[in-house]
Amino acid sequence: MAAALLNYVSPVTNPSPEPTKRACGFYSQIPNLHSFSLSKGFTRVLACTQITVSAKDSVYTIPNWNSGKNNDPRFRDHKLNDAFLHLEYLVDKGHKPDVCQATKLLYDLCKANKMKKAVKVMEMMVGSGIIADAASYTYLVNSLCKRGNVGYAMQLVEKMEEYGYPTNTVTYNSLVRGLCLHGNLNQSLQLLDRLVRKGLVPNAFTYSFLLEAAYKERGADEAIKLLDDIIIKGWKPNLVSYNVLLTGLCKEGRTEEAIRLFRDLPPKGFHPNVVSYNILLRSLSHQGRWEEANELLAEMDSEERSPSIVTYNILIGSLALHGRTDEALKVLDEMIKGRFRLSATSYNPIIARLCREGKVDLVVKCLDQMIYRRCKPNEGTYNAVAMLCGVGKVQEAFSIIQSLGTKQNLSKRDFYKNVIASLCRKGNTYPAFQLLYEMTRYGFNPDSYTYSSLIRGLCLEGMLEEALEVFIILEEYEYRPDVDNFNALILGFCKSKRTNLALEVFEMMIEKGYMPNETTYTILVEGIAHEEEMDLSAKVLKELYLRQVVSQSTVERLVIHYDLENLQL
Repeated sequence: MAAALLNYVSPVTNPSPEPTKRACGFYSQIPNLHSFSLSKGFTRVLACTQITVSAKDSVYTIPNWNSGKNNDPRFRDHKLNDAFLHLEYLVDKGHKPDVCQATKLLYDLCKANKMKKAVKVMEMMVGSGIIADAASYTYLVNSLCKRGNVGYAMQLVEKMEEYGYPTNTVTYNSLVRGLCLHGNLNQSLQLLDRLVRKGLVPNAFTYSFLLEAAYKERGADEAIKLLDDIIIKGWKPNLVSYNVLLTGLCKEGRTEEAIRLFRDLPPKGFHPNVVSYNILLRSLSHQGRWEEANELLAEMDSEERSPSIVTYNILIGSLALHGRTDEALKVLDEMIKGRFRLSATSYNPIIARLCREGKVDLVVKCLDQMIYRRCKPNEGTYNAVAMLCGVGKVQEAFSIIQSLGTKQNLSKRDFYKNVIASLCRKGNTYPAFQLLYEMTRYGFNPDSYTYSSLIRGLCLEGMLEEALEVFIILEEYEYRPDVDNFNALILGFCKSKRTNLALEVFEMMIEKGYMPNETTYTILVEGIAHEEEMDLSAKVLKELYLRQVVSQSTVERLVIHYDLENLQL
């Protein structure tokens, strides 16, 4: 079967044509979905309501959700939910929760991605007359923003301000960063004006978020213009802001302009640090401008700008990229003399280059040195070795990976699974198929996890038709795919914004007698949301909840993550 898979999946330079579209029967599985309105709209569903509690009420504690030795995630999740429900019950009865316990519960709910419950805990604390500390409030805002729920975070800030909680620059920075990460520069700038009107002073982090968003969305020139506006307004950027501009110019290949800006920093009152030097070094060395790179290195002589491990890794990566592996190895020796702690990250570019050149003996020698220096191989190492497959040395690559496996504290089966998965995650799916064939010759039997990794890898590389063909080959060899394999394919189609095809796979899954699980439905709802059909996504989610195929916690997570409109359960 591995041979059949290998013969079908060949390396391609362009994604395969889309599979021929069939009539989709997903809507027939859930009646009345065809009548859903596709009009889009966003609304915030976290409306904070103040709870009136008498100040004389006693403080009550809630059960300890961290007690016990059971490490089962589902058990811990259950206890966390119980603690939340107990807190909610106490507050409904007019009791005041213990501030330390409530704060800890808020943190743990954020860590468990239960953001709606975490916001509710904050509401209950405030409504009970408890003064939540600024750190927990900012942590909640930051957690919402990190998960893309900036709208909810902004509403929370507004409500907290209404309650009299002062908002500081750190809290606003979380909002600014959240908006910038999601490509909302204009909103970020409006938020900055609001921050200033409130009398808060933007800091270096505020500027760096805005400048980074500016060059990513509109180019380095726009970022430079923004910095000029910041200075005209009397605000004071620092070196971090200029380092962001250096990065933007270098990423656009405007190295000469970046050098001029770099040289203009001292007259502006800023002394370049190691980060500033690393930005220019990366650009110069990747362009093969070694003489200028060496001159820059010679300037790095003070404590504040002495070469770091990042500096050396930049040099190693650039030298290896240009085929100068001997010099890259000498840089490794310099790192040893400088008492830097080496890791596989420093060796991987050299190994990758040697593998591309098919120099197996030197690869083995380099790996032996790496192991001797106690550098543990990582995913990058396996992906580097897999490049031997590209020069027709598949058996040699397998032999090297097999020898690396003997040094790992894993069974051969688990090690092979991890290697295949890591290759597929990095877009090296065809070498993964080639190595899988060799692995099966030595007794490795691929399991559901391995096949799912291959399917995800093919989808990641845009080979959707090939991913679908894997199922045909598996069935020809009497291997019955499981729901996880189908979920991998559905997820791959959804991530490629081909949710229509994902729905067809769902139909095929039903026809073949497979029972979808909660993950299947969750992927589909998220796929519809990624197509920006929020109203449809919300209505599908509600219908699935009413049919008891998705849990309330899943509904809460999706509602708050995708800002789903008025989902009333």
